[in-house]
Amino acid sequence: MRGFVLGGVSSGVGKTVATLSIVQALADAGYDVQPAKAGPDFIDPSHHEALAGRPSRTLDLWLCGEDGLRRNYHRGEGDVCVVEGVMGLYDGDGSSTAMVAEALDLPVVLVVDAKAGMESVAATALGFEQYAETIGRDVSVAGVVAQRAHGGRHERGIRDALPDGLEYFGRVPPNSALEIPDRHLGLEMGTEAALPTDALREAAESLAAERLADIAREPPAPAEPVDRPRDPVDATVAVADDAAFCFRYPATLERFRERADLVTFSPVAGDPVPDCDGVYLPGGYPELHAADLEASGTLTELGDRASEGLPVLGECGGLMAMSRSLTTADGDCHEMAGILPADVTMHDRYQALDHVELEARDGTVTAAAGETLRGHEFHYSSAAVDGDARFAFETVRGDGIDGEHDGLTEYESLGTYAHVHAASGAFDRFLESIAH
Repeated sequence: MRGFVLGGVSSGVGKTVATLSIVQALADAGYDVQPAKAGPDFIDPSHHEALAGRPSRTLDLWLCGEDGLRRNYHRGEGDVCVVEGVMGLYDGDGSSTAMVAEALDLPVVLVVDAKAGMESVAATALGFEQYAETIGRDVSVAGVVAQRAHGGRHERGIRDALPDGLEYFGRVPPNSALEIPDRHLGLEMGTEAALPTDALREAAESLAAERLADIAREPPAPAEPVDRPRDPVDATVAVADDAAFCFRYPATLERFRERADLVTFSPVAGDPVPDCDGVYLPGGYPELHAADLEASGTLTELGDRASEGLPVLGECGGLMAMSRSLTTADGDCHEMAGILPADVTMHDRYQALDHVELEARDGTVTAAAGETLRGHEFHYSSAAVDGDARFAFETVRGDGIDGEHDGLTEYESLGTYAHVHAASGAFDRFLESIAH
């Protein structure tokens, strides 16, 4: 599957809207499109999936490693893969957009905000192209998409100013309908605020879909075959799946289904905890649904089951739900599952944002003693833990729960602020730890 990367000149330049417009343009031109996201984000991929009708692939060197990155790419389906970048093209020391493009040997199409520039757009693009050589990165900038650019003289001025070797792939015109609402963790999810198809189709008409498809390249094959069979385990894993628990990577669910039986349930709706050998609570927005979670009874049942030995693995929002209480930014306190000896409080400003590395202190459900896991943390909450609380991990990089540790553990359960990818091996170990 051929692909290209959409890199921004900065955060907030409109990469997601440009990505969705290009996906629509390629689909309208008859291409079967596979979306993907550079970086560890969950929200932008939800918009990709809402439009493309298939999960967006997560491409992050820190989380997956180079071979895992290539494997995850090649698990996608379609004619053309459109990879949305993270932040600005060169931003980030763990897995920048440029690093992902280099590892996959894919060309970069630069998204430039053109609302107040013409020749300066060309100058910006030229600078981004030449900077790769300055820092020794093998990154090829093929051309630009002009975000918020008008037609006529504005468009001609941008196109004519581009030097040889940098192609003009079209524009995304200014349109208030092409604005995605945001909140504290970023944009609203694709299931909540999908962009209108007519507005995307209008933007798609100003994009050179065939030229974008022509520049796409096939990445190198991974060393480990994508379809290598993995040994099944005799286990059933229950995954929370609703508006409060919606941050999970497609590869995680794929691994669960590949090796075990998977069932889903909704704590917000009050579903009973399924008959299972282990529970996975992904991240999400439990703070937005705290009253419903408290009233539903599902978390109370989950706490009882965990105290009887049912393993529960929670990440970020899952950790929050596993705690004793959750206090929202409005000051309302709600009882949670009570599995972990912690009380969680929401804040107006984010408390941690980074790629992380964790070293297991003792054996736990996701890592053996001394093993390291790489992941990502981004949360607006903090957890006050009891003095005798037990931590599973030392933080080699990142903030974790208390600045030095992550992974609260109680009974057979574990809650972390870190999100990890299936390529880390953490979910394989979880499945093996709950198998009969």
